[in-house]
Order: sequence, then structure tokens, then C-alpha cells
Amino acid sequence: MSIEQLRVEIDQLDENLVALLARRAQLTAQIGAHKRNQGLPLYAPDREASLLAARRQQARAAGVDPQLLEDVLRRIIRGAYSTQETGFPATGNTQRRIVIVGGGGAMGSLLKSFFERSGYPVRVMEKADWPDAQQHLAGAGLVLISVPIEDTCTVIAALPELPPDCVLADLTSIKRAPVEAMLRRHPGPVVGLHPMFGPDLRSLVKQVVVVCHGRDQDHYQWLLEQLSLWGVTLHEEPADRHDQAMQVIQAMRHFTTMVYGAFLHRQNADLPHLLQLSSPIYRLELAMVGRLFAQSPDLYGDIMLQAEKLPQLILAYRECLDELLAIIQAGQRDSLIVHFAEIQDYFGDLAPNFLRESSELLRKADDGRNPLELRQDMDSPR
Repeated sequence: MSIEQLRVEIDQLDENLVALLARRAQLTAQIGAHKRNQGLPLYAPDREASLLAARRQQARAAGVDPQLLEDVLRRIIRGAYSTQETGFPATGNTQRRIVIVGGGGAMGSLLKSFFERSGYPVRVMEKADWPDAQQHLAGAGLVLISVPIEDTCTVIAALPELPPDCVLADLTSIKRAPVEAMLRRHPGPVVGLHPMFGPDLRSLVKQVVVVCHGRDQDHYQWLLEQLSLWGVTLHEEPADRHDQAMQVIQAMRHFTTMVYGAFLHRQNADLPHLLQLSSPIYRLELAMVGRLFAQSPDLYGDIMLQAEKLPQLILAYRECLDELLAIIQAGQRDSLIVHFAEIQDYFGDLAPNFLRESSELLRKADDGRNPLELRQDMDSPR
């Protein structure tokens, strides 16, 4: 067969793939309707795992790269979840309104859309609504605080009296102080929530929400079940333990990322040129730095400033930096290798797991945009 004939056959197969994907999308939409009718959660991890395992085995038998097939299937499955999210069953009382204080913000707006797709009446309450706060909150089944970190406890303290069985919850990235403030202000059910994701999502499937219990869990269990129906993975943590972990997971990472951004700025580094020379892993790392500066400085400033132990962590980080700097300046190759090996031992079995996970991300980055296209985008007028 000539190359033209081979390409014609490939085109025909691709057309068949499109038809198969369309049919699969129709079937998954029907499954979504069934889930809504039966009150089933959107995300079924056991079903997804068994499906992927079976297809991987089939791929091996057919001489197809099983990782390639899994990558394709995962992307198809992710698209299928989005087709199933036009509506959700409700686990709570849809006759009681949900009030999102600060619901005009990005995260509040995201959750508002999910509550509305589940059939709840939702009211957004902003600063201009405070004179009529009692009226807005009357009869509410859930009051959700979604305001900047520095304002959270003040807003909670300023709330008027809520219905005794109303659930009071917050979405702040620190938990001890807001949970304590809610417990002081409201004698009814209280729970602290921390969505471990940003608002730029279409789906909540496999996203993590940390739950810090406050009071009367039986009365807000419907809310946790509602999050699970949306596909969220819930992780329960005491508020103090949560805040300690966030010092490292969030505040310290944001600080070190900001420092590297400041370093690039002071070096006046040619970012498009760096991208041209970068392999996928370095493009990805640079993208994670740039991602920070594409978002709200107020939000990330508050996360860092509200982390009580961040100064001590930064001092400890500087000690590590100074120690390694001294080794580099002295050209002590053996010492540098010893330090590397010690850290390697600390990561243990997680290191090869991280290697595999990052390799999957890099395979996807390899299929991304050409660095020259990124350069053209950066050079184009805004």
C-alpha cells in the first residue's frame, strides 16, 4: 500500500473513533441520568479501577501500550463525568435556602452552581446586603462563609442569630480560628471545610475537601453526602492538625514559589527564551511558578501571612539553603552526594512512586503545545 492509501485507512479509522466516542458519550449521559434518579454518587472509584484494569489487560494481549490506552481512557472518562453534571440529586432539604456569604467570589460562585444543579434555592450575600442580613438568613438550612481569610472571623462574629438547626460552615484554608469562631457564634451545627482546589474547575470529581468537625455532625451529614455525590473525596482532619499541614503544603510552597519568581524577576530572565530551551519537565516547573502569579495576590498574601509558623519554617529553610550553598561554594562533591542520599532515604518508596506519577504528567506535556507557539503567544500584543 502507498503512503496515501495508508493515510486514507487511518483517516477512516479516526472517523470510526469519533463515532464510537459519540456513542459512548450518549451511554454515559444515560448513566448520569440513572445516577441522578437513584441518588448515586457521580464518581464510582471501584467501577473506574476495574474498567481500567480490564482494558490494560486487553491492550497487552493486543500488543498495544497499556499506559497509552489508560491515558486515552482516563481522558475519555474525565469527559464523561462532565456530561453527567447537568444535574445532581439532593441529599438535603431543598425547601431550605442556602446562603453563601461572599458567593460572588470565584469559589462561592463555583459551589453556588453545584448547589443550584442539585435543586437547592441559593442566595448570595455580599457587603451591600448586611443591613438586611437577618432577612437574607431567615429560614436558611446552610450558611456558607466564603470570604477572604483575613475577614472570615470578623464576618462570622457579625452574623445575626441563625435558625437553631441551620448548618454554619466556612471554606477558609485555615481552620482552627474559623471553627472556633463559628462555635462561639452559633449554638447549632458547625463544620469547617477546606476545598483543596481552585475555582477554575468544571468538575469536582476526585477533588479533595478537608472536613474539620465542629458540632452536631448528624445535622450536617447531608452536606458531606452532597459533596460526595458531586464526586468529591472527603478527608477528615482535626483543625489544629490541618493547619499544621497547610503551613507546609500551602504557605511554605507558595512562599518558595514566590521567591523563585522574584529571583527570575531580578535576573530579568528571558522567559520565552527559557521556554524554548526547556524540556517538558522544566516547562512544567516554570508553568507552576507562572501559575501562582496568574492568580490573586490578596489570596496568596493572606495564605502566607495567616500561617503562624511560616517565619520559623522559612528560617529552617534558609538554614538548609545556607548549608547546601556552603557545600557548593567549596566544591565538595562527596558532601553534596551524601546529602542527596540522605534525602533520598527520607523519601523512601515514595520517590519511585513520584517518578512514575510525574512521568505520566510529562507524557501528557509532550503532547502539549510546541514551545515556539508559547513564544509566539508571549510575544503577541495583549
